[in-house]
Amino acid sequence: MTDTEQTSATAYGVPTAEDPFPAPRRSLDLADPELSFNREVSWVDFNDRVLQLAEDPSQPLIERLKFAAIFSSNLDEFFMIRVAGLHDQVDAGIVDKRRAGLNPSETIDVLRARIQPQVDRQARQVEEVLRPALAERGIRVIDCADVAPDMRPALRERFKRQVLPVLTPLAVGLGRPFPYMSNLSLSLAVLVRDPQTEQTVFARVKVPKEILPRFVPVDDGGTTFVLLEELIGDNLGELFPGMEIVDHGLFRVTRDADFEVSDEADDLLEAVEAELRRRPFGEVVRLEVDAGLSPMLREQLVEALRVESRQLYEVPGLLDMTDLLQIVGLPGLANLRDEPWAPVTQPRLAEAEAEGHSIFSVIRQGDVLVHHPYDSFATSVERFVAQAVEDPDVLAIKQTVYRTSDDSPLVPALIRATERGKQAVCLVELKARFDERANIGWARKLEESGVHVVYGLPTMKTHTKCLLVVRREGDGVRRYVHIGTGNYHPKTARLYTDLGLFTCDERLGADVADMFNFLTGYARPTRYREVLVAPNFMLDGIVERIERTIVAARAGERAAVRMKMNALVHPRVIEALYRASQAGVPIDLNVRGICCLVPGIPGLSEGIRVVSVVGRFLEHSRIYAFDHGDQTEVFMGSADLMPRNLDNRVELVTPVHDPACKAEVLDILDRCLADNTGAWELRRDGSWERLEPSPGEARSVQRESMARALRRVAEAQA
Repeated sequence: MTDTEQTSATAYGVPTAEDPFPAPRRSLDLADPELSFNREVSWVDFNDRVLQLAEDPSQPLIERLKFAAIFSSNLDEFFMIRVAGLHDQVDAGIVDKRRAGLNPSETIDVLRARIQPQVDRQARQVEEVLRPALAERGIRVIDCADVAPDMRPALRERFKRQVLPVLTPLAVGLGRPFPYMSNLSLSLAVLVRDPQTEQTVFARVKVPKEILPRFVPVDDGGTTFVLLEELIGDNLGELFPGMEIVDHGLFRVTRDADFEVSDEADDLLEAVEAELRRRPFGEVVRLEVDAGLSPMLREQLVEALRVESRQLYEVPGLLDMTDLLQIVGLPGLANLRDEPWAPVTQPRLAEAEAEGHSIFSVIRQGDVLVHHPYDSFATSVERFVAQAVEDPDVLAIKQTVYRTSDDSPLVPALIRATERGKQAVCLVELKARFDERANIGWARKLEESGVHVVYGLPTMKTHTKCLLVVRREGDGVRRYVHIGTGNYHPKTARLYTDLGLFTCDERLGADVADMFNFLTGYARPTRYREVLVAPNFMLDGIVERIERTIVAARAGERAAVRMKMNALVHPRVIEALYRASQAGVPIDLNVRGICCLVPGIPGLSEGIRVVSVVGRFLEHSRIYAFDHGDQTEVFMGSADLMPRNLDNRVELVTPVHDPACKAEVLDILDRCLADNTGAWELRRDGSWERLEPSPGEARSVQRESMARALRRVAEAQA
């Protein structure tokens, strides 16, 4: 143990012969680099794991292209929100070392030092490996100069008919200020010279990829493409007739896209709409340029956009690789993709449907757990709502909406419920980042149809995922509840791994009903019977259960902590886990993304193992399991262990009591922790080491979950 490690660990109470279970002598300080990883740097490490899948030759070719696109999409949002926030802190004069020994300005520099090499790797992978591999299989992206002579007239005609009419060249000069660049816009910077006056001016031409395909097909078969920006660049003379094109190059602007809504806003919907109108005009936080852009054009852009040198990123290849999803979406190419997966109907639900029984009768017989995308969202959640709408004994349906899709049947179902005389309540989260506009649209449609629409609280997001159905039975009513870890979004339910619990447990139903009443009414939240709800009770509830494992360990009883989440950041939770590790509690954590906890610190976190699974499906479920004595408590729900989730959001996690459901959740958790083909393990120095299975011992939670789903269907049909 180094002197620094000794000092840090001692401050938290190192076990000694006299006191084997010492209490910590101070609270966790996230500014201490010995005890906490930097949040933003940890996220960049997560995105690096995505990039590694694009570089992985064992992945199918189209899937590698998909991961390259996801890497770029992730990075865009990171700059728009997290890096923008760091620049705001710098502008506010904050110099305190807040994150793992780094202040905001230092964090920006560290991020740049990590991200630029990643961008270089991505470009090399796409340009030198993936594009040639695609070309070998007949999918070519070529330069305009390489278009076959007999195809050039048709391509030029296509430019004149489809592209030229939507282009708007904007020159800079006297009375013509530098044009506004919208967020994530891709543009050509052009130097144009008048041969008569010999005057040279700068002009900007936006690449209209929002309305035209980025990859323009050259042939009728649609397997050979040229880039839209190259087609425009090859025809700049059409935009500047009589002028000489001195130089041109590509650039892209990223702006601050985050916003806050005042807690004094009288009308939350109008306040969010006002902020959305301001979003495109946020400060520039990143300028990406083609690595071949001339120094003259680069200097003009840097000066006009007022960016620092550390905000400038050179891209030695395709800018905005998110558009590679156009190639990923090409029809066919089955041999270049993962084996197709079609979700199956959960066996108990399938049996009930075959026998003509309602989903409510199944739930009355015992809780039902569904695991998406292995179990079908359509035949579970959508069927649950559809039957509630049609059932004359259903009196009320209440639902939270954080993110959903345009083709979701769930929200229209609430409208039909109202038309059938049922009470329908929808809590729409207007502040769901980048889904605000869609949610505003749904909210208005729901209100116009008579659905009771609530927008939550101005100061915090409502992130919980709950459905409540109140059904008349006998001389009373029964509450049926669905509690999920993911959004009510049919598309992401096919791409994200999430859990959903159906139950009619009286205490759980009463808890969810109380939560809805708190959100729609006017009351102070009280402690719930079974569930843990943030921001008032969840953090204490999680820490309390970690403390129970410490008590059990000190008493020589069985003790363990197993968790699966997207992010682990909250200092109180990390501190509690450190204390548990010191008490001898084995701790296994599956953290997909950000992890600020440092494993392997002598005397502090030697008993903590952290792994991350990144694969075909996005690991999105949250599971928290605590073994103490003869008890195992299992929770699942919407919350990650971050300050924003536990302190500033409405979140809900539910205990899983049903023995069969609990066993299944624990089985999923253990498979995630045992994965050694799509998993990385976090080391003491902050590096993530990809696990390599021994011969004959390969484990993949996602492949095993698909096989398990098919096996259960076969057994049910046997």
